Amino acid sequence: MKKIALSDTREFSPISMRSFVLHDSPYFKIINFNLGAGQLFPVHSHQIEGQLSIVVLEGEGEFLTDDSAIPALTGDMLVADISEPHGVKATTDMRIIVTIAPPI
Repeated sequence: MKKIALSDTREFSPISMRSFVLHDSPYFKIINFNLGAGQLFPVHSHQIEGQLSIVVLEGEGEFLTDDSAIPALTGDMLVADISEPHGVKATTDMRIIVTIAPPI
């Protein structure tokens, strides 16, 4: 069992998003990304089988696909196949938790 203090990773950079690997195992990976207001986690996809979730821990922005934007508020979660295009744009300082299974 492992406890992770998310308050320890509450760091932002004015230049680019910050990332912190919270867990990495053969079964899944959990990463905390912190985006400053206006920063972009570019739309991308991975050509493997699996799924991901993106949970908004703090802040506001949009979940992005190739052709749409879905409002993303604190407490919202997006679940998608890893092969689907996905990204995030922060409107305010924004913290997200991404879980990837299987890990890449």
